[in-house]
Amino acid sequence: MESAEGLEIGQFRGPWRITMWWPEGAVSGGPQKIVIEAEEDAPPGDVARGISTTVLRRLDLAGAVERARELAPTTPPWQAERGRLLDLVRLAARLLTDEGVSPRYLSVLCLTYRDLTDKGVQAPVPWLAEHLDRRSETVKDHLKKARRDGYLTSRAGRAGGALGDRAAEVLATLDGVPPAAAP
Repeated sequence: MESAEGLEIGQFRGPWRITMWWPEGAVSGGPQKIVIEAEEDAPPGDVARGISTTVLRRLDLAGAVERARELAPTTPPWQAERGRLLDLVRLAARLLTDEGVSPRYLSVLCLTYRDLTDKGVQAPVPWLAEHLDRRSETVKDHLKKARRDGYLTSRAGRAGGALGDRAAEVLATLDGVPPAAAP
């Protein structure tokens, strides 16, 4: 079922109702929130024992993801900000051409990359490479440099990250950075 804030998929395991939640937009992985609550008419003795590991093991996460993908809109959420993302990557391309791998270029690159990954884009590096007219390996090297130099933080085992202090400082002084859309 769809909620105002996103998509919820429910499952029942014994006396427990399990609700999984995804944010609005295309489903690109597992849920961002899982809530397990006792059913209203659940036997008090079953509830008193609490949630068991058996309940957790029987959670059908793969089935819930599949169902969520069926119910979610097919348009990726980042498409709503496509114009802004294109403006950002054009600014990054201009800076790369004019200045090379400069602090200003790295800051705009990191902002664009962060926004793409935060919106659930499945392949942000190839998208950036295409729009920067560079090879994916080159863009990956630029992002590695940005991480090493404090422009972008890491997420263990995942794409994305947060803007580092250095990028935030540079972006605060840079003209032409399109503002993020209001949530």
